[in-house]
Amino acid sequence: MSRFFTVLLLLGLTVAPATAAAQDSPPLVRYGKWLLAAGAIGFNLLAAESHQNADDAFNTLEDLCFEDFDRCDLGPDGTYLNPHIEGLYQTSLHYDRQTRTWLIVGETALVASATMFVWELTRHTEKPDNIPFEPEVRSLKQATGVGLRIAW
Repeated sequence: MSRFFTVLLLLGLTVAPATAAAQDSPPLVRYGKWLLAAGAIGFNLLAAESHQNADDAFNTLEDLCFEDFDRCDLGPDGTYLNPHIEGLYQTSLHYDRQTRTWLIVGETALVASATMFVWELTRHTEKPDNIPFEPEVRSLKQATGVGLRIAW
């Protein structure tokens, strides 16, 4: 979980100047896109951790079964007869379901963040008045004119 907060802090330090440049966007879009992007990273990190827990439980189950095959006999309803082995299997299933949930939430946050980025980039915005030197390119009959406009 501390990795999540480290990534969130680094992301906040990286995007602070970018949010200052987009002051004409609604605050929900301006800050929400970064929050959703950080959330997508965090949820996918949680999914990776949950997946590792599921793998650990299942690997323990496999190791115990390979040591003694009789431990892993199945009952008529498909459950393991040994309660410890059945507990490991249920733990593995629990973490697999948790992983799926984290992935769905993380990918949904990623899509929402990408949508906000695209929406903000495709909006028409007015040029600021405080640009002192603006390059000017003109298409002439057989040439291209390049110049510089200076506002006084």
